[in-house]
Amino acid sequence: MRYTLTLAMAALLAAPAMADPIKVGMITTLSGGGAGLGVDTRDGFDLAMKLAGDAAVDITVITEDDQQKPDVAVQIADRMIQSEEVDILTGIVWSNLAMAVVPAAVQQGKFYLSTNAAPSALAGAQCHEDYFSLSYQNDNFHEAAGQAATDAGYENMVIMAPNYPAGKDALTGFKRFYEGEVASEIFTQVGQTDYAAEIAQIRDADADAVFFFLPGGMGISFLKQYSGSGVTTPLIGPAFSFSQDILPAAGDAALGIRNTASWSPDLDNEANKTFVDAFKAEYGRLPSVYAAQGYDTANLILSAVATADIADRDAFRDALMAADFPTVRGKFRFGPNRHPIQDLYLREVVRLDDGTLTNRIVDTAMTDRGDAYAADCTN
Repeated sequence: MRYTLTLAMAALLAAPAMADPIKVGMITTLSGGGAGLGVDTRDGFDLAMKLAGDAAVDITVITEDDQQKPDVAVQIADRMIQSEEVDILTGIVWSNLAMAVVPAAVQQGKFYLSTNAAPSALAGAQCHEDYFSLSYQNDNFHEAAGQAATDAGYENMVIMAPNYPAGKDALTGFKRFYEGEVASEIFTQVGQTDYAAEIAQIRDADADAVFFFLPGGMGISFLKQYSGSGVTTPLIGPAFSFSQDILPAAGDAALGIRNTASWSPDLDNEANKTFVDAFKAEYGRLPSVYAAQGYDTANLILSAVATADIADRDAFRDALMAADFPTVRGKFRFGPNRHPIQDLYLREVVRLDDGTLTNRIVDTAMTDRGDAYAADCTN
């Protein structure tokens, strides 16, 4: 499945005269159990481009479905680089796909701007000057959950995640800031839909609480099965299992559960208010954290285009690093490894008066958090 979006930038964001046009290749998941994540990523990105309006520089965005398969993502990336001659790649949701695509893309002289996946290897020893994460470093939301669990007084917890790079980063990040004991550490399969065995382990563990990272359809399946199991051990997790794309399907099973994120629809700043209102008007639904990250990624590109020609790679890289754009997160800057330094929030799933489930901020879990791998980045 293939989409092409060509837009002109607004006059206020116009690039210098005679600047080269830019071609962006978005590779994201638009089918299967993880489709909601990719759809929101694409829609947030496209919305920022649409709101930019008409101006001097054309940006062409080519979007393709990676089907959540590393080999498909690699094939698309190769074609975009060699045949489409894209300047920037973006959009990958899943860390195993990012690890398959990003190193080769940057070695071929392409910028990669991550809207989501940010595995630890690419933040540390395998960092690259042309790889930027607009989302977080994979550990971050989980680190915030570990801190929140410690603050809540949980002393003995079950922790659970899928067995792939982001899942391993999740449990590593959680344990970095959780001061209690781990009763059981469970790795599930990517794409798993039946969690009866894991729920039985939780029931037998006699733990204070459960931390879990299960994005997309995995989170929906687990929440529904857990809610119906009769197990009452409290849950805490990152936003990925409580994102706006998840909540309609999860329903009451998610209500009241606390989760961590760098963004929430009720975050009180003008850029976020504009984004949430425009997203609802354009798509008829509330945005998710994936949409917010896609929107910020597009606006970073627009800010760089306003001050530098992509033909001058050093100047364009410096313009990206400046992060001079109106972020929905209120404040945002890059650390030395080109990963965010940002606040992380504790949210709770609530029901609005119209029946919509969404998240509301209840506390700030971490302030100006960078990541644990920046010191290992020498590029």
